[in-house]
Amino acid sequence: MLEMLRMATAPPIARDRLIGLAGVSKGLVVSMEVKGRISPQMTDAIVGVQLQKISSLIMRLADKDIFPWLETGAIPSEEEVHRAATIVADRLCGAQSDPIIRNAQEKRQLDSLKKWLEHRGYSYVETSKSKFNEMKPETFTFHLSIRVTLTGEKQINIPVDTVIMPKRAKTGSLPLMIEAKSAGDFTNPNKRRKEEATKISQLQTTYGRSVRYILFLCGYFDSGYLGYEAAEGIDWVWEHRIDDLSEFGV
Repeated sequence: MLEMLRMATAPPIARDRLIGLAGVSKGLVVSMEVKGRISPQMTDAIVGVQLQKISSLIMRLADKDIFPWLETGAIPSEEEVHRAATIVADRLCGAQSDPIIRNAQEKRQLDSLKKWLEHRGYSYVETSKSKFNEMKPETFTFHLSIRVTLTGEKQINIPVDTVIMPKRAKTGSLPLMIEAKSAGDFTNPNKRRKEEATKISQLQTTYGRSVRYILFLCGYFDSGYLGYEAAEGIDWVWEHRIDDLSEFGV
């Protein structure tokens, strides 16, 4: 129910954004959306206050183009109610299906990379047996966590989709890192373009400017997205031109 309400705002609001703007408990929202219940550890008084905050935010951000009667105070017609329900349901289906589609696309992209690399004589090594800066030439792995240092010497692991040590790599060289990205429209990539910029910044801060981090793209990426990534020092290869990977020494 709560996820459906998030789809009724303009624009649809993400779960974390709802939590932050409403100033409510993350546990409450996650419990309601994922488990379909409210934790018995929360008192009725606390739950009431939290739900009131959520309701107030939803009403303030409600999409008036979908629910025009919220502004006019008129009683909505059956046709208006049906139209609003259809739009919200469509948004909800999209929100739930997008991650599934992205995961399937990523798997297909990684399968494509694996086939291309093995055809060129590269060997796949298990992630659990791979260390970022100790990989042997002519090997590759997927979904490798790389340790980086943040401000204040705090360390975290960041995931990289594909890590390849080129066949002619010299001793001490760093591998080529690739992030698989796919998009069914131009909107979502531009919302998330800072993610790659953050990753390369963290990697270069920890391992130096010699870090090579590129994108493996499929789908809709416009000049705004590509220009932003280029300004951050990130290059890319299109999936339909996978042979361009050879330009990176692979």
